[in-house]
Amino acid sequence: MKITKEKILTLVAEYISQKHNERTWTPGKDWVKYSGPYFDYKEYVEAISTLLDEWLVLGENAIKFEKKFPPLLGKKYGVVTNSGSSANLLMMAAMKSKNLYKFPSLLHPIDKGKTTKVLTPCANFPTSISPIIQNGFTPIFVDIELDTLNIDLYETEKLLEQHGDIKIITFAYVLGNCMDMNKLMELVTKYNLILIEDTCDALGSLFDNKPLGSFGELSSCSFYPAHHITGGEGGFVACNNKEQDKILRSLRDWSRDCYCVGEKANLSMKGTCGCRFSNWIPSLPNEIFDHKYVYSELGYNLKPIELQCSILLEQLKKLPEIIIKRKENYKLLFNIFSKYEEYFILPKVHPKTNINPFAFPLTIKNNAPFRRNHFTCFLEDHKIQTRMMFGGNMLLQSAYQDIGYTKEYALSFKNSTKITTDCFFLGCSPTITTIQISYIEEIIEKFFKAL
Repeated sequence: MKITKEKILTLVAEYISQKHNERTWTPGKDWVKYSGPYFDYKEYVEAISTLLDEWLVLGENAIKFEKKFPPLLGKKYGVVTNSGSSANLLMMAAMKSKNLYKFPSLLHPIDKGKTTKVLTPCANFPTSISPIIQNGFTPIFVDIELDTLNIDLYETEKLLEQHGDIKIITFAYVLGNCMDMNKLMELVTKYNLILIEDTCDALGSLFDNKPLGSFGELSSCSFYPAHHITGGEGGFVACNNKEQDKILRSLRDWSRDCYCVGEKANLSMKGTCGCRFSNWIPSLPNEIFDHKYVYSELGYNLKPIELQCSILLEQLKKLPEIIIKRKENYKLLFNIFSKYEEYFILPKVHPKTNINPFAFPLTIKNNAPFRRNHFTCFLEDHKIQTRMMFGGNMLLQSAYQDIGYTKEYALSFKNSTKITTDCFFLGCSPTITTIQISYIEEIIEKFFKAL
């Protein structure tokens, strides 16, 4: 019997459907996982189909995804990457590109090297802060608000007045939430700043009906399994124009000046540019050179593989459903914890924000008769996953204790320090069922009855 691709894919679909239908969940025995991929058989079929086609590097699915995804961040162009962390690295690296400044209308001019200051929150994630330092810029830290967990705009303006040489402002929207974006954009305009948005936690969130990611010059997204959609790993940088897109693509692809993608372009004598073999190197004006081996940036290799893009295309179709389920779980958790508001700082959402939540954060109040560890260990003992608020005050982490700031300075960020000791979050993933939410409520009631 001849084995066909169609037969293999049919068997894959049947196997995954059967496996998912046989899933069970027993309270207290099985984990309530804070996150996980929201897959059915279609993602697996597309992944296997891509492998069977024997095209591993970025190809036609990548091209499709790079066209479909940018509007979700309010942009026209963009490049897919191997992670959201890589996307953040590319955004900051683009700020140093000599080619960017061939197009002076694209960005405000910035000073290269240590003279360029970048404003960013102290409570953060490593791969939001590290690219600033790795690219030779100087981070200027600002504290956060306890109820939104986002950048404190009052403190931000004070720092902007104090440091007139701050050129860039960058931050991650925390767990899908944001600050008052109208006020933020007033500061961006007033102080002539470049805004770079880390939207890794906030795909699908809106402010005043505009997607987060649409306010700045560049925006990133993550497709790690905990995030809104996933390809196993993956990320994205969205941008406003073709010139930025070309620079980001070169930085992602070994510094290569050529932007060919897909089997057809890679096998073509002409390539995407139409003149693959030409006088590409200015220092050798008479030499015919293959565009694939011309380099124009100080770049990296941060590409995903085609298989990931095939999965992500299927995930995009589920995004509306994912958003609905995440919002439902967030609302249910909010209702549960509202009964215990004397102990917790509940998350606050601006009236103009339509949040697509990454997770549900809680900060324990100073007068609570328990510590975070008591509460989260109780939940974990009952098979309910919790997570810390990422790195908390990053200046207290050993990785950042040698960048020129004292412990006293680090501790001056009161809110960032508090979330390091007192904040955690629960998942509102679409994989969490209403039965599991009810179980969470039951265990929380058990905790407080025992106080």
